[in-house]
Amino acid sequence: MAELEVIDPQERFLELFKTEKYRQRISQLAVTGKTSLIVDFEDILTFDHRLADELLEKPEEYLKHADNAAQNQLGIEAPEYAEKQKITVRIVKLLEATPLRKLGAAHIGKMAMVEGIVVRSTPVRPMVMRAAFKCRGCGNITYVDQYGPFLKAPFACTDPSCRRKGPFDFIQEESAFIDSQDLRVQERPEDLPPGQLPRTLHVKLVGSEIVDVARPGDHVSIVGVVRASAPTMPRVGKLRTFVLHLDANSIEVLGKEPETMLPSPEEEKQILELAKDPWIHRKIIGSIAPSIYGYEHIKEAIMYLLFGGVTKNLPDITIRGELNVLLIGDPGTAKSQLLQYVARIAPRGLYTSGRGTTAAGLTAAVIREKGGGMSLEAGALVLADKGIACIDEMDKMRPEDRVAIHEAMEQHTVSVAKGGIVATLNARTAILAAANPTLGRYEPHRTVAENISLPVTILSRFDLIFVLRDVPSKEVDGKMSEHILEIHRKGLSPIEPPIPVDLLRKYITYAKSIKPVLTNEALQRLKDFYLAMRSVSETEGSPVAITARQLESLIRLAEARARASMRSEVLAEDAEAAINIMKRSLEEVGIDLSSYKFDIDLIMTGKPKSLRDRLQIVLSLLAEMEKETGLAEKVALVNRLEAEYKIPRNEAERLIGQLQREGTIYEPREGYLKRT
Repeated sequence: MAELEVIDPQERFLELFKTEKYRQRISQLAVTGKTSLIVDFEDILTFDHRLADELLEKPEEYLKHADNAAQNQLGIEAPEYAEKQKITVRIVKLLEATPLRKLGAAHIGKMAMVEGIVVRSTPVRPMVMRAAFKCRGCGNITYVDQYGPFLKAPFACTDPSCRRKGPFDFIQEESAFIDSQDLRVQERPEDLPPGQLPRTLHVKLVGSEIVDVARPGDHVSIVGVVRASAPTMPRVGKLRTFVLHLDANSIEVLGKEPETMLPSPEEEKQILELAKDPWIHRKIIGSIAPSIYGYEHIKEAIMYLLFGGVTKNLPDITIRGELNVLLIGDPGTAKSQLLQYVARIAPRGLYTSGRGTTAAGLTAAVIREKGGGMSLEAGALVLADKGIACIDEMDKMRPEDRVAIHEAMEQHTVSVAKGGIVATLNARTAILAAANPTLGRYEPHRTVAENISLPVTILSRFDLIFVLRDVPSKEVDGKMSEHILEIHRKGLSPIEPPIPVDLLRKYITYAKSIKPVLTNEALQRLKDFYLAMRSVSETEGSPVAITARQLESLIRLAEARARASMRSEVLAEDAEAAINIMKRSLEEVGIDLSSYKFDIDLIMTGKPKSLRDRLQIVLSLLAEMEKETGLAEKVALVNRLEAEYKIPRNEAERLIGQLQREGTIYEPREGYLKRT
């Protein structure tokens, strides 16, 4: 036992680095020109558990031993490279991560691993490690190793004949610098105890190979030494309460999605078994929010939203693959419940509600730092990159905040130009939004644009829009009441989901790696439907039923359905299902109520074709009357509209009122009209 005490830790590390695995890694360093040797903590543990324990307890001392041992081994493997480069050992994958809220006094000076989301990062700045100072008296250069936050000058000149106490000049060329960066890491939402605010931790990164690895929104695992520093108050000195931070030794990005963990072989077998089921789509729909009764078509749309289509990156443009769905519904139709469920089940979901959401909170905020610089902080849509953002009560958002979503919905980026920062961040997010009708209930005889106080620019960016109406019906109400009463009686969902939630989430993640391709049959079906809908619009004066945007939506829906059953080809049945759900969406919102024809302009411009035509009649008649008399008398205009164009009086009054509201015509004096 006594002999073990004497063994030098550096020797033990050297023995570890002499094993085949690490000799290969070390010789690889010289080839790639890197300076960091990645060491798995488990390897140290299996090699010598006492060494591993000591490393955790006294990381500073033992990391130096490890660095020296790696340097010696590199000297054997690649002597020329060892002379010019210093090697740093970086430990990864400790046995368990310490939760951010458990870090405390007991951890100071020890090694720990923390996991979280990066919420903020500073630019990379060079930091001086060894400073050179020139004595102004004799010109002798003194080197001082630097520690702590401030630059320290030498106490006295090192030349024995001079020994002056200064003044000294800092010589930049002779000093040694290293890259440094500060990160702010926050607890992951899934690790939060209920009712708690997420904790954050300051992380200091030093070394050219670990800076700029993680960006805001990334999930990271960081191994480092926990430190405490006392904040300084001006003219008072240091405070007695210290602030913890982490000096990072290594940093790994765990991928954007928390569920990038590959499924275990048993789970993979289950997933592939499920995919073979011919009724897989029914099963998935049945597993989405089983406690909410009915809404089969909406759950089907949510299934497509979860799986998503394939993003196409062409040299000149990018076509998004993610779907956007909007639910407009009467109060009490379980919209928020559906949204919260989707945020929970999506491999990466965020839920936000309209009133408490600002533009900066959704996209990105520019924050002034203590040092006077500016930094970016990622918002909800950036953090939900490659996931789903559920936005509830979208109609309650302030118009100026709502504009922020436009770009994210179609281009899938968030652009910021504020305070000298010009940046474009990725926000490849599928959006599921819910809104209430303007008048409290959905009025079936008014158009979608009149029913909901959302601008047309946003409506046109949704692939599918559904209206949830609360219409009394004896049969449905009977079943629904039984369903709700059963839930309250048992306190459990009366329907067991066919696929458990955890498995469904893994199934979705697994399926997202498949990139289905359109077959000729599916292509033909979509083309026929599109052309049939367009040909309806060819006759002069009939509304446009469908636009290219809807064709792209159809392709995305068909790809998502193929993905849901893990097929690499989009079959004709997928195209049929996509057409059916698109028809359902168009029937609910895209019908011109006066002619009962599909009219996509309802969603695209907010006015059906029939209304635009009638407004045009009013304007042309007004122009004609203006030529004759300079001003048109309102009563005469209404009479002529009734006599010549068979437009009833009340309808004519309404059209004139609408043109006045829009500012196309005005009343120069009581009872007379003129075009602006």
